[in-house]
Amino acid sequence: MNNKQIKEFLNAMDAIVAEKGIDKSVVVEAMEQAMVAAYKKKGGASRCVVNPNTGEIKLYSVRTVVEDENYHDEKNQISLSDAKKLVDDIEVGETIEKQVEMTDFGRVAAGTAKQVVVQRIKEAEKEIIANMYGDKQDELMVGTLTREDSKTYYVDLGKTFGLLPKDEIIPGEKLEMGNQVKAYVSKLEISNKGVFILLSRRHYGFLKRLLEIEIPEINDGTVILYSVAREAGIRSKISVYSNNDNVEAVGAVIGANGSRINRVLKQLGNEKIDVVLYDKDPITFIKNALSPAKDLEVFITNPKKKEAVCIANHDNLSLAIGKKGINVKLAARLTRYKIDVKCLDDVNILEYREKYNNILKEEEVSETNEENTNA
Repeated sequence: MNNKQIKEFLNAMDAIVAEKGIDKSVVVEAMEQAMVAAYKKKGGASRCVVNPNTGEIKLYSVRTVVEDENYHDEKNQISLSDAKKLVDDIEVGETIEKQVEMTDFGRVAAGTAKQVVVQRIKEAEKEIIANMYGDKQDELMVGTLTREDSKTYYVDLGKTFGLLPKDEIIPGEKLEMGNQVKAYVSKLEISNKGVFILLSRRHYGFLKRLLEIEIPEINDGTVILYSVAREAGIRSKISVYSNNDNVEAVGAVIGANGSRINRVLKQLGNEKIDVVLYDKDPITFIKNALSPAKDLEVFITNPKKKEAVCIANHDNLSLAIGKKGINVKLAARLTRYKIDVKCLDDVNILEYREKYNNILKEEEVSETNEENTNA
């Protein structure tokens, strides 16, 4: 190669490194593999050394020493007798290298070299992307809306794109091309084809991650986020608690005059958030989850199947159920109990108390016996 060709080679290599974000050694390795592949089209086994600083390329033929009677492939082999003329103490199985001139390998060989370089660079790009995004499952990512079709927004995340289905945005919100968008990674797959990232803004995980970012006590573990139930664009419920007796978990999340929870609400449009206190006692937890309804009586009707009934007076019945049943639906998701809400006027509360208090007592006896048996 003359000086002009060397300069062009170095410039091309630097351009690839800068554009693709690939380590220079990977490009050098690809160049060396390409030259070896090209030389095989011409002459046989070879080794190539590329100097990334000077651009100098050295190509060597590589032939294995074989017994004279086994010699049959002049491209890849050299007989022991001929090898000893070059190196006195050489033995069978060793190799002899000879630098060869960098000649025009022809159109087919050049095409092979280009294919090897392109393939290796593609592989290196996939490795970089996999390393960058491989741990992003269930995390929030920020990207730029670049295009859309009838069903999907395409979000530029830097080295790759994420897909944000239009039925996974918050109902009622409008997204504009060129704007940044924050979304939750609901699905991430890495394959030979690259990285597939599915995004969502209506997934309950989106709210969960926002809370972890905006509420310091949740982020550092002082306040535990026990569960999240969400009807995107309408209403959500979250349950929290703290193992620190000096921390009032609900107040810490809401903040003075709602300052902290408002930072989250601003990112959810018109969605409302109920913050309730988690309790190990399912009856207390269910009552808390059915807020803003008050003066409720809750009975666990089937502890194993996690079924409960809530008795509400006339004034609190509609609050417990909520508009279109949303309040009880979210409370059920939050507590993981199936909750049946009944009006106090329609039941005999004394019978309920007697019946379901007996069920609880039987359950407690059963658990005690089981513990004794295991002991």
